[in-house]
Amino acid sequence: MTDRTRFIPDRLQSPLERHLKSWESLLILVAVAVFIANSFASPYFLNAWNLSDATFNFTEKAMIALAMALLIISGEIDLSVASIIALASTAMGAAVQFGVDTPGLVLIGLGVGLICGAFNGFLVTVMGLPSIVVTIGTMSLFRGISYIMLGDQAYRGYPPDFAFFGQGYVFWVISFEFVLFAILAVIHAILLHKTNFGRAVYAIGNNPTGALFSGIRVARVKFILFLLAGLMAGIAAICLTSRLGSTRPSIAFGWELEIVTMVVLGGVSILGGSGSILGVVIAAFVMGLVTFGLGLLNVPGIVMSIVIGALLISVIALPRLWQTWRG
Repeated sequence: MTDRTRFIPDRLQSPLERHLKSWESLLILVAVAVFIANSFASPYFLNAWNLSDATFNFTEKAMIALAMALLIISGEIDLSVASIIALASTAMGAAVQFGVDTPGLVLIGLGVGLICGAFNGFLVTVMGLPSIVVTIGTMSLFRGISYIMLGDQAYRGYPPDFAFFGQGYVFWVISFEFVLFAILAVIHAILLHKTNFGRAVYAIGNNPTGALFSGIRVARVKFILFLLAGLMAGIAAICLTSRLGSTRPSIAFGWELEIVTMVVLGGVSILGGSGSILGVVIAAFVMGLVTFGLGLLNVPGIVMSIVIGALLISVIALPRLWQTWRG
């Protein structure tokens, strides 16, 4: 008689054992390893202000990744988020030319984000179009409007107090952006993991037809998620424009890949139905540490893009390879 390893279902394992075997625990180990590697690779890495600057590498993208996680868990996706940033930033820049003050600029940034999110949501939930096709189209549409308005020019002259959103510090080396991201992460975690709305998101991602027959208003939930993605893109546009102090139509170009990579690296299934906000937050730190460490080593941006692309492919492929290996 051959010995066989006794299989214990996840629900019968202790909470500690489940946590230790979770994807989030693995990500924490990766984050620690990257942190240690960076500290040895560059003598400037452990400087408090440098570590603070490292947060700017991911906070704006991570804000959108929070909403993108909910959207992907529901079985949808929004590839237009970076273009929404460009359009919102362009709208704020145009408003500055007419003397609009900081509160007005904030409202414009949030408003443009919500309008773009509502447009995507309408096309997907009312017209019944595939979200990946819709948002590829609006990705070109929104950024194209920015190029029409600006061409190769730039908007400048933002009010001095507007700079606080992207350059201000709440306490010592802790930036306003980082605090805002932490607050938004807690809100999204509560929304997804502690409310009926979050349970509906999981149900839709696992079985949209079953969710519909169980009484969940699938179209309304998905529309709200697209609104949320647009709103978070508007918030990111405010922070990024404030940090840069200017607007160009190429702003946030290529961010879609990095945002989706954060979400998938965080353990959210690209097929929908599973994932956690904690995983996305840890993944954001991992990607921020990786890109900041490469930057300190003067690694070219194109190499960083290759690393991010390879990371995305690896994260998607590894679970399938693991299942194949286990047979």
